[in-house]
Amino acid sequence: MCSLDNYFELQIKINPEIEDIVSEFCFEHLPCEGVLLAEEAYKDLEMISTTEGTLKVFLTSEPENLEQLLAAQRELLKVRGLSDAELGSWEFVISNKPNEDWSKKWKEKWTVTKVSEKITVVPDWIEYNGNEVIIKLEPGCAFGTGTHQTTQLCMKAIEKYMPLEGRVADIGMGSGILAICAKKFGASYVYGCDNDETVIDVARENAVKNNAECVFELNTADKVAEKFDFVLANILHNVLAEIMGDLKNIMNNGAIMVLSGILDEKKSVVLEAIKKHSLELIEEAHQDQWAALIVRKVD
Repeated sequence: MCSLDNYFELQIKINPEIEDIVSEFCFEHLPCEGVLLAEEAYKDLEMISTTEGTLKVFLTSEPENLEQLLAAQRELLKVRGLSDAELGSWEFVISNKPNEDWSKKWKEKWTVTKVSEKITVVPDWIEYNGNEVIIKLEPGCAFGTGTHQTTQLCMKAIEKYMPLEGRVADIGMGSGILAICAKKFGASYVYGCDNDETVIDVARENAVKNNAECVFELNTADKVAEKFDFVLANILHNVLAEIMGDLKNIMNNGAIMVLSGILDEKKSVVLEAIKKHSLELIEEAHQDQWAALIVRKVD
């Protein structure tokens, strides 16, 4: 996070269910240094107010053509299958703010996350000791802090299904959190790729911080030449459906794949693609309104 004399605060009205998608867009396409997904106020142990439905985005400068950028992204998501109701209005306001240690305010909303009894995600600036698998993380400009349901579903699937000493691929790895988790659970080789060049260095730095040897590169599933025993793909439901054949091609016979990033109401789109490509569904995992589908490539 950089030190600024002032900053710009962008507030966007969205459906809370797609806060991860909008956050990722902001990190990738705006001069974004951090986001707040929701702020809550309590009195006498009862919540008296919440900003749920308003995404706060902290920017180092005011983007040109911001309205057009947001409108284009919202239209793209509609083309990909999300309705107006699922997206929210995307009405926004942007204001210039004096620096009141806003980077600290952003960080204080992200704390230690207990994903399971065996997995804990810890922000890089917090001291923490424990006997579980600990993943130290600084998201930088990449999406993936471990707090979102889709990421947690994938980590739980790693704990449950990943073969020891297996070869693992993380397609669309973002911050590298899932690849790092897989390495810490005993994968012999971990490969991650993303189509956003800005996240590659972030993922590599996170891997070094965690002493987790991973290979990260700019690439897409259709161009990956290797085969794997365990594949992770935490991506939008429509993208999963589009690239299902490519994902199957990088799986060894008998390999397991975790498909996440799927709203419950969009699950049928991915299930149809699973059936089309003759993959065996072995579990549906759910957390809040999100689903992860675990499949196997049969011989």
